[in-house]
Amino acid sequence: MRAPGSGSALGSLLVGLASVVTLPLAIYATRWSGAYELLDAGWAIPIAIALGLVAIALSRRSRVQAAVSLASTRERSVAGAGRLLGLLGLCIAAAALVALGVYGLLEYVGSRE
Repeated sequence: MRAPGSGSALGSLLVGLASVVTLPLAIYATRWSGAYELLDAGWAIPIAIALGLVAIALSRRSRVQAAVSLASTRERSVAGAGRLLGLLGLCIAAAALVALGVYGLLEYVGSRE
């Protein structure tokens, strides 16, 4: 019989992994598409943020359920890995937001001259 939090733990791991790979895949896709440029990959930032937040929420849910049901340490470690990947996905998305902000600022300053 599976532990009550095991679905949430595995879900947080998979969603966290999706959060981490969303932006690199979007950037990679622009390299092979003639219709999209690098700036178009910026639309993947909200997706990465949403996936990161879902991974963290699923990890928290799994940890709470594991504490109540005395689940194995394996479930806790999977939930911890999902949380770590969710945080990493949020950090990647934040770095992309900063990069877009700096680009926008440089374009604004460059257009004023």
